[in-house]
Amino acid sequence: MSKDSTDAAFCMTFQKLAEKLETDLKTGLGADEVKKRLEAHGPNRLRRQKKKSALAILLHQFKSIIVLLLTAAAVMSFVMGDIAEGVAIAFVLILNAAIGFISEFKATRSIEALMHIAEVRTQVRRGGEVRMIDAHELVPGDVVILEAGDVVTADLRLSEASNLHADESVLTGESAPVTKSTEPVDKESALGDRLSMAFKGTAITQGAGEGIVTATGMETELGRISDLAQNAEGEVAPLERRLDKLGHRLVWLTLALAALTIVAGILRGHDVAIMVQTGVALAIASVPEGLPVVATLSLARGMLRMSQRNALITRLSSVETLGATTVILTDKTGTLTENRMTVVRYLLATGDVDVEACAAAEGPEPYSPMAWALRIGALCNNAELGDGSKDSRSGDPMEIALLSVAGDFGASRKSLLEHNPEVKQHAFDPNRKMMATVHRANDGHLFAIKGAPEAVFDVCTKVIGQDGAQDMTDDARQKWIDRNSQAAQDGLRLLALAMKEKASKDADPYESLTLVGLVCLLDPVRADVPHAIEASRNAGVRVVMLTGDHADTAEAIAREASLGDGELSVVESSEIDGFDPKTISEDDRKRILNVDVFARVSPETKLMLVSLFQDAGHIVAMTGDGVNDAPALKKADIGIAMGQRGTQVAQEAADMILQDDAFATIIAAMRQGRTIFDNIRKFVIYLMSCNVSEVLIVGLAVGAGLPMPLLPLQILFLNLVTDVFPAFALGLGKGDENVMTKPPRDPAEAIINRRCWILIGILGALVTISTLGAFACALFWLGLESGPAATVAFLTLALAQLWNVFNVRDHDAGLLRNEVTRNGYIWGAIALCLGLLGFALWIPSLADLLGLPNPGRDGLVLATAASLVPLLLGQAWIWFAKPSDRGDRG
Repeated sequence: MSKDSTDAAFCMTFQKLAEKLETDLKTGLGADEVKKRLEAHGPNRLRRQKKKSALAILLHQFKSIIVLLLTAAAVMSFVMGDIAEGVAIAFVLILNAAIGFISEFKATRSIEALMHIAEVRTQVRRGGEVRMIDAHELVPGDVVILEAGDVVTADLRLSEASNLHADESVLTGESAPVTKSTEPVDKESALGDRLSMAFKGTAITQGAGEGIVTATGMETELGRISDLAQNAEGEVAPLERRLDKLGHRLVWLTLALAALTIVAGILRGHDVAIMVQTGVALAIASVPEGLPVVATLSLARGMLRMSQRNALITRLSSVETLGATTVILTDKTGTLTENRMTVVRYLLATGDVDVEACAAAEGPEPYSPMAWALRIGALCNNAELGDGSKDSRSGDPMEIALLSVAGDFGASRKSLLEHNPEVKQHAFDPNRKMMATVHRANDGHLFAIKGAPEAVFDVCTKVIGQDGAQDMTDDARQKWIDRNSQAAQDGLRLLALAMKEKASKDADPYESLTLVGLVCLLDPVRADVPHAIEASRNAGVRVVMLTGDHADTAEAIAREASLGDGELSVVESSEIDGFDPKTISEDDRKRILNVDVFARVSPETKLMLVSLFQDAGHIVAMTGDGVNDAPALKKADIGIAMGQRGTQVAQEAADMILQDDAFATIIAAMRQGRTIFDNIRKFVIYLMSCNVSEVLIVGLAVGAGLPMPLLPLQILFLNLVTDVFPAFALGLGKGDENVMTKPPRDPAEAIINRRCWILIGILGALVTISTLGAFACALFWLGLESGPAATVAFLTLALAQLWNVFNVRDHDAGLLRNEVTRNGYIWGAIALCLGLLGFALWIPSLADLLGLPNPGRDGLVLATAASLVPLLLGQAWIWFAKPSDRGDRG
């Protein structure tokens, strides 16, 4: 039995398929045949992906080039005998790894979640008997029996379907259950249009049926998507790329500074061994030890803030990625819409009736066309409202909507059935596209019918108006067809309602009917979505909708959501299926990148679109909730899953989970992401300018033949104490209030661009000049020994670095009131650091360890005064220099 025989099962009759699979539909497979096929095809399980171990997550924390640079610095410190310095750097590394490990320990395990779908039992017919077996024992050719509430455990070609409906949203994204049929469909049909199939992982919402297993395990549609998810390569977060790029620059900068210092010292006549030791110390000093810790803590803080706004982050570096996002590929159902069908309008012979307006007018008159429409919709119904809560409802969403609207007008199904008990039901007929219920009424029976509008129109001979039933002429029928088409173009789902009265309950339910009207249903757009999309547009971020719905429905929803800028561009997936991002023509690439709505999308198409936008230089955020979304969620720069209705597969493949499923939450999180990047840039500028000053101070002093103004352990104290706390405080700032009115950053832009390097150089030079000036004054003006003079230099540098935090404010912010001065954490950090400096100076054991003899009152005054010079000159630079020259955010 070849696999080819089952490839197009949906487009052949089930009788022919049964012959090919050598299956008897009445008795099923025998035990011996099952054993053979199980050996040939293997268990009905999805292939497991190797779980990412805790050790692998831990090792990931040490992959950063900056962390490797610090590791080398720690090793060098131990080799040179600077034990205290080595231990301090090692502590920083351990702290950073611990924070990152704890934050990422619950990282994505998407394929693990897929396993839960198969861990169920299923009902099959084997050897002439119906029995329950474990789903993993199914083989191609098995006959599976389906009932409402079942999870489909393999791909099936349906051989029986009685009012059978399946929820396929996890595979197709289609919001409404699909009515199944046993009739073959066209070979070119998309997955969502293969009505003769039931797919593994989907759920039966109502009805009953039987099907022949056509594929198991990895050969199923679910298995194919699983394979896509396993092979989709996750993107490295932009922040990780930027930090790695910065780290490489620091490596070369460190080596260059060390080499220059060693050469300069030797030329000045210093001992070679001492200069090598000094060069290495400077190299260590040039590395901002606090950078990885502050970056990690800032991201963790951002993660907490986002969780308070219903956005859970699963990967730490993804906190910042949202801020760099340039395009959002979003699904429709439940993200842009409320994921609930609602009756919004009735089209009647007497005119259109808006449900809200009718309710405000105290409802319809008894026995009016509107009253009959409510009554028929509630009677011809299989759904249950339960106690009215969301979880207690069961049945087709459209039928639930019909019951809900009837109940709102005082026509509950329970009360209606008390007057008109149901005596018979005709299940939905896929061929006639209608269903009917028969009810006792007076001396006869009332037939309540609903179905596809075109099908109902064809069998209606009358239509109910204000004065009772009137003949349905050909012109009248055409007008109804036109009204139906117009409403469908508005994105509404329509059902036709009809009735008739007959003496016998056994009369044909589908002939000589009286049309009551059309009911219009809609999955309404969330109230906050248009505003959120407008906010994303103002922020320079494109929003593109991907949906399993048909193009007309998708376009109508997109317009209501204010998607697109002017005229909408809508493309169905079939038009672009098979395109390869690597070989696509430039014209096709441009056309696809300008599309606003993609309808009837498949998992492969989603994956292709993510790759296409990424290849065009975009940072892509992708939303999804179903199994079919997992590959694209993993491939996107940031995958966003739904927390309320999302499958576990989608949630574990994503970088962010929306607890409220709201698109507006993405925009709120994006604001936080942009703020975090701005804060990271601020504290990197701050840290680097402080480190540059330390290197310049030592290097210039050595080159000038002066005593060493700073010892290696003093530099480490500054880097780990007085630098880190203000930097961390910068990372906690609330940021610019206008951050969402600016375009997204260039995805290729480094954390430290040319202008930032200029600012780092200027601020570092100012701190260097003031520190060396104070050191020289202490030596030659106050006449201090080299030890106390070095204390003056240390204190000047420490205080200047603290005040330097005010020099990283935005250029367009106020001098006294800006995002730095409004940050309470900054003032707390300064107070803490001043206290720590006091301990370092006046606790004898700590002062001895750091080599800080008391410089006296004059020395303290000199250091304090000199430390204010960089602050004053830095503010002058910010105030007078042009934005393009200053090197700030511009």
